[in-house]
Amino acid sequence: MSEKARISIAIDGPAGAGKSTIAKILSKTLNILYLDTGAMYRTVALKAIREGIDTSNREQMSKLVEDIDIKVVYSGDIQHILLDGEDVTDLIRTPEVSIGASNVATVPAVRLKMVELQREIAKENSVVMDGRDIGTYVLPDAKLKFFLTASIEARAIRRYNELLSKGMTQTTLEDVKKDIAYRDKNDSSREFAPLSKASDAIEIDTTDMNIDQVVDKIMEYVKAYVY
Repeated sequence: MSEKARISIAIDGPAGAGKSTIAKILSKTLNILYLDTGAMYRTVALKAIREGIDTSNREQMSKLVEDIDIKVVYSGDIQHILLDGEDVTDLIRTPEVSIGASNVATVPAVRLKMVELQREIAKENSVVMDGRDIGTYVLPDAKLKFFLTASIEARAIRRYNELLSKGMTQTTLEDVKKDIAYRDKNDSSREFAPLSKASDAIEIDTTDMNIDQVVDKIMEYVKAYVY
C-alpha cells in the first residue's frame, strides 16, 4: 500500500447496525488495525458493576476511571481487552454490561480517558475504528467516515442472533429490542460527544443489506481513496 493508504477509517452508528462486524472485515481486507472502542466502554462498565457502583452515577464513575487499568492488546489480528491484567474480552457482552456501557459513556471523564487511548493508537497506526462519535469527536480528521444505520427491528434481530450464537439463551428478543431502544436514546441525548452523523460521513442503511453487500459498498469508497 502507498503512503496515501495510511489512513483512519471511522465507522459510526447506533447499536446493532453492524459496525463492529464490518470494521473487523475491513481491517482484515486492508491489513490494518481494528479498534473496538465500544469494548473499552464495556470494560469500564464491567469494572463498575463488579465494584457495586451505579454506572449512571457521574461522580462515582469519574473517580473510578481515574486509575482504571485498561489495555488493548492483540493476539494475531484479534483484539483483547485487559482489565487490571485480566482478559475480559468474553465477559463484556452481556445485556447488563451493554446498558452499563451506554451509561458510563455519558460521563465526560470516562470518555476523555478512553478517547485519549484511542487517539494514541490511531496516531501510530492505520486503523478502522467503530463507535458512536468516531467521525465527529474521536477522529474528526479521519479520511474516510461512514455512518451505518438500520431499523430497530433489524438491529434487534442481529444482536439477538449474536447472543444466541454465544450461548446466551436467557435473553429474549424483546429484551434486546428494549436494550437497543434505551441505548439509542441514551447515546443520542448525552451532552458530551453524542451519537451523531458527521457532516462528511457517508450514510449507509443496512436494513436490507447483508454483510458482504455493506463491505463491498464501503470498499468502493476505500479503493477510490487508496488507489
